Amino acid sequence: MSDTVIQTHGLTRVYGQKVAVNQINLTVLRGSVTALIGRNGSGKTTAIRMLLGLVPPTRGHATVLGCDSRQLTPEIRARVGYLSESHFAYHWMKVREAAAFQKGTFPKWKQNIFHGIVDHLGLNTETKVGSLSRGERAGLCLALTLAPEPEVLVLDDPALGLDPVARRALVEAMLAVTQHRDRTILFSSHLLDDVERVADHVAIIDQGVLRVEASVDEFCSRVSVWRLTFDRFPDRLPEIPGLIHTRFIDNQIQLTVANSDDGTAALIASIGANRIEQTEAGFQQAVIDYLTVRGGTGSLLKAVGVPAAERETVAVVGG
Repeated sequence: MSDTVIQTHGLTRVYGQKVAVNQINLTVLRGSVTALIGRNGSGKTTAIRMLLGLVPPTRGHATVLGCDSRQLTPEIRARVGYLSESHFAYHWMKVREAAAFQKGTFPKWKQNIFHGIVDHLGLNTETKVGSLSRGERAGLCLALTLAPEPEVLVLDDPALGLDPVARRALVEAMLAVTQHRDRTILFSSHLLDDVERVADHVAIIDQGVLRVEASVDEFCSRVSVWRLTFDRFPDRLPEIPGLIHTRFIDNQIQLTVANSDDGTAALIASIGANRIEQTEAGFQQAVIDYLTVRGGTGSLLKAVGVPAAERETVAVVGG
């Protein structure tokens, strides 16, 4: 059994003049939990749909469980669970009918798993899908996805629009799946605290390009934050290799840098700050700074003219 569950080679999708996904090379290993992160419109959903054979690539190719994604067999599809952000289910069916319909497609269907999730969420099996709330429908779709006990679980922003109870149930279900070392999860999400809790690998897509593929620990260790305090700001900053983001806060300049080394330290020291502090970026800050306009400066609060004192207050309230 191969350790590689998902593999892409130059995976590309073009719509007219827009390159939605640009030559992505991604490897997802068996037993891993990989989070696909990016801003809206970055190409995450398109990449996932190409992996599942729902959209053909313009160039390049992908394999899932050793099978070309353009020719996934019914046997391979039965080993893959897919939960989309739309939480689709036929509205005219009752909950139990949706389960019966899904069961016919998956030979390893486990009715006890389906009922366990449905009962945990308090869903009535006689209720029509069209009468369920968004959170309840998401719970139903989660039960339909997990009941076949898929080897590979692909989730496209599954927590979108969920209330806290449904979101917690989703995270708990993902954690339960990860207890099986031969199970593999690829999921996209904007909820970075959920990502930090369940993922061991991260893949960051920016404008259709895969910018980062690393373990969560490695990613955090390679992104550092430098805080420079001045009496008077310098006229200009030197070109700093690996600079991700620059933020001005009162009498400080905060630099987020990837892969800093002794050369980085020397360049930053040459700026002439009164005090320099270096820390490892937390996961959420590293991701957000990475997805901000690369090398961008300032903040939205400053851009819209919020006074410094109020900016400090907002920063504290926001965590």
